[in-house]
Amino acid sequence: MRAITAQDRAAGVGGLTLTDLPHPHAAENDVIVQVHAAGFTRGELDWPGTWTDRAGHDRTPTVPGHELSGVVAELGYGTTGLTVGQRVFGLTDWSRNGTLAEYTAVEARNLAPLPTNVDHVTAAALPISGLTAWQALFDHAQLKAGQTVLIHGVGGAVGSVAAQLARDAGAHIIGTGRHSDQTMASDLGVHAFLDLDGERLEDTGAVDVVLDVIGGDIRDRSTALLRPGGTLVTIADPPSIHPQDGRAIFFVVEPHREQLAQLATRLHEGRLVPLVSAVRPLADAPKAFTERGRTIIQVTTD
Repeated sequence: MRAITAQDRAAGVGGLTLTDLPHPHAAENDVIVQVHAAGFTRGELDWPGTWTDRAGHDRTPTVPGHELSGVVAELGYGTTGLTVGQRVFGLTDWSRNGTLAEYTAVEARNLAPLPTNVDHVTAAALPISGLTAWQALFDHAQLKAGQTVLIHGVGGAVGSVAAQLARDAGAHIIGTGRHSDQTMASDLGVHAFLDLDGERLEDTGAVDVVLDVIGGDIRDRSTALLRPGGTLVTIADPPSIHPQDGRAIFFVVEPHREQLAQLATRLHEGRLVPLVSAVRPLADAPKAFTERGRTIIQVTTD
């Protein structure tokens, strides 16, 4: 099968090549998915899990990418809940070969059925951003209707999904970003927008929840905006300042079939649209790592 591989960590994006690899093996509780579309994170070539397995052993050549949408091609022993030929999407393990390949092995519990009216490119854009936003807002911050949430980077992949989920939950949404993000924020249902290049963060007023994707000074200053009992959730790096009467949480997104199913329902009903800036073929994936915006790799034509 064809796949994008990396063998030299020091080479970075320059070390990504389109190569031929053996067809993956389905271990116990695995499925083999024929990948139709895949997503990636530009920084993943710096992650330890990209280069080693869970035991710390080298696993090069490694296949990057962790988001996928496709069709189940094979079931491993003990697999339940999925069938051959079923359309699925999901988030693969951080320490195994990924999704920039024609086929990949995935734990069945990391996948959810994909509605027939959702195309694979759209679905592949959702797992990381969708699960990150869901887990930040509902698992960690326990966002409720009527509360105010401040979403940094509302024009980005995570922030845009978070705004749509918060809107559905009945929250009051304040979004931050650059001036060019303001129209998108309004379309997403954001009630108030703050241009971080020209307006004071402190002018947002008190909030119940902060979702931070930026880190640093913005994250630290946001802590002071929390109401008593409020929660700041960040995916940038561990917080250095904690609120006096509240919580500050750093987390890394995890696969979750039930949450993927909730996101799939929203896709099916048109209540959720993930951000996609460009679509490229598998051969162009190395170049896509250098592009701005949210690029999805179309591996197999629908």
